[in-house]
Amino acid sequence: MILPTVFWLVPLASIVALGMAYYFFRSMMRADEGTPRMREIASYVRSGAMSYLKQQYKVVTIVFVVLAVIFAFMAYVLKWQNPWVPFAFLTGGFFSGLAGFFGMKTATYASARTANAARQSLDGGLRIAFRSGAVMGLTVVGLGLLDIALWFFVLSFFYQGDHMALITITTTMLTFGMGASTQALFARVGGGIYTKAADVGADIVGKVEADIPEDDPRNPATIADNVGDNVGDVAGMGADLYESYCGSILSTAALGATAFAMSGEMQMKAVIAPMLIAAVGVFLSIFGIYLVRTKEGATMRDLLHSLSVGTNVSAVLIAAATFAILYLLGIDNWLGLSFSVITGLAAGVIIGQATEYYTSHSYKPTQKISEAGLTGSATVIIKGIGTGMISTCIPVVTIGVAIMLSYLCANGFDTAMSAEALSKGLYGIGIAAVGMLSTLGITLATDAYGPIADNAGGNAEMSELGEEVRHRTDALDALGNTTAATGKGFAIGSAALTALALLASYIEEVKIAMERTGATLTNLRGEVISAAQATIPDFMNHFQVTLMNPRVLVGAFIGAMAAFLFCGLTMEAVGRAAQKMVEEVRRQFREIKGILEGKATPDYGSCVEISTRAAQHEMIFPSLLAIAIPIVVGIVLGVAGVLGLLVGGLASGFTLAIFMANAGGAWDNAKKMVEEGNFGGKGSFAHKATIVGDTVGDPFKDTSGPSLNILIKLMSMVSIVMAGLTVAFS
Repeated sequence: MILPTVFWLVPLASIVALGMAYYFFRSMMRADEGTPRMREIASYVRSGAMSYLKQQYKVVTIVFVVLAVIFAFMAYVLKWQNPWVPFAFLTGGFFSGLAGFFGMKTATYASARTANAARQSLDGGLRIAFRSGAVMGLTVVGLGLLDIALWFFVLSFFYQGDHMALITITTTMLTFGMGASTQALFARVGGGIYTKAADVGADIVGKVEADIPEDDPRNPATIADNVGDNVGDVAGMGADLYESYCGSILSTAALGATAFAMSGEMQMKAVIAPMLIAAVGVFLSIFGIYLVRTKEGATMRDLLHSLSVGTNVSAVLIAAATFAILYLLGIDNWLGLSFSVITGLAAGVIIGQATEYYTSHSYKPTQKISEAGLTGSATVIIKGIGTGMISTCIPVVTIGVAIMLSYLCANGFDTAMSAEALSKGLYGIGIAAVGMLSTLGITLATDAYGPIADNAGGNAEMSELGEEVRHRTDALDALGNTTAATGKGFAIGSAALTALALLASYIEEVKIAMERTGATLTNLRGEVISAAQATIPDFMNHFQVTLMNPRVLVGAFIGAMAAFLFCGLTMEAVGRAAQKMVEEVRRQFREIKGILEGKATPDYGSCVEISTRAAQHEMIFPSLLAIAIPIVVGIVLGVAGVLGLLVGGLASGFTLAIFMANAGGAWDNAKKMVEEGNFGGKGSFAHKATIVGDTVGDPFKDTSGPSLNILIKLMSMVSIVMAGLTVAFS
């Protein structure tokens, strides 16, 4: 199959992204790491983070090998899958893990340098932290596009012929999305358990019981806490958004192959369009990164504005570029599809702004939580839960409007629900997800910036750099809390659109599995036809995918339950690990004389070991459960049950994830607001109350909440990969 010349922009963009990531990394490494004490603390954190990641990758490698063997058996012995599936699955996991590794390595070198730059100016600290975060963003998009380009090139060489070749190629490529999702879930869950076990333990014993500041070197859990910021919020987030980015592009390409199957040359254009939009987004992200800067004495609103300039300019430019890309491709209804992309971009901006409003202490919702601290921790928790629940309204309505608008724009506002209109409308939803993630290079930079700034504050505190430096790092840290919450909302929003596109991809994979076995189905006219001839309405009619079918309803209930079960398991995992951490910190305060007076050095290593062991042990069951549920539902309830499962999981998982991420972010910034001197300041009654709220919110925003967007996509990916098994048992 001859690939169009314009396709080569995709691998070119990946090389440019990786080249710029390396340039920013080398620039950061040339900066001064500071005093000997700053270097020493940074080395502790770096060593602990790399040690954890090495241990995690050992566990994940075993899981991947077992799953790859199972897929190989299904492909080569049972003939239920494409023979490329095991290899695509492994490469997806490998590149996802690689993205997390590079991002975390950068972050562990950047934190001390950010703190040292903050000794001179706020802008210096912001620039190092943000461009170090950009290493993560550009590495993710660079590796993602490289993986996509390589697989598309290889499979195009082996598959030649009619329109079915592109359908086979794109659905096969989706399976490397399962590898990325599986790795991302382990990284998110394991990293989230690690970081929050250390954070909760450090806060309960250090800040509440011993009344010592955050990141105080007298606290035995403080190094583990700083390590956790890197393994959870950098490595975990990198793997998370890698699979979101690839999943949106791959699912849209698969929908394009189907929607334009009978359009000849147009089919290829529809397949490569999402890849080209993402490729152009790389160049515009790099441009936006250079726009981020601030001034000395900047307020929180000034800092937020600095980051918004970069992200918003990139978004506006990609919106304009989309019209040119689709027009030059000559794709049918290029104007409508361009507006579908803009719909996705606008939805991302709105969700980001809504998240900022509900989590930043520049606005009333978080200010009210801080004020609730005057009456105790119970009112802080009640107010935070209420704020988190209310905060779901704008994102849910926004995604709903985005789905409808992108669908209608793509099919020319055809509301008749014909087979052609349905296929093209679903393609529009997929390309809206691509639009939302097209400037991921810079939006992920704003997210990865957060833990770097947090670690810089910890380094400044432990190195005793002085009040002025700590004030600057606190400002950068508070900004990081908001950008992290915004990034989580952005990731969850893109997950909702991507998961919906994956529903249509699942239908296509089932049809391919039926075609492989020679199965037939009955169309809407009662005629027996081959699976390849079936439209989506024919498919839904054959499998009785209606709300009156109890299999669909039971599947939907199980999907909704899966989100809550997953959150419950990960919350309890954090609780158990945090209990061990609390006991260890109390033991050290009790048995090692002179710690609280600063005359003895705590045993930091034992706390790092507790978090590492807990994370490795506790992450396995929830992660494997996410893989097992779609398989069991497919065997027991068939195709209709799986579709119900995916819809139920998407609806409940999306809403629950927004609630948990925003409530946790608001609690965290409410504490920060009190620490700035409001409502009594540090050490006051309100401060202790908001610390309790922040402690409750830690697993909300950094473990369970952000893992949910991976869960809903992983269940879709597993369903797609296991479609052959479902068809065999159906």
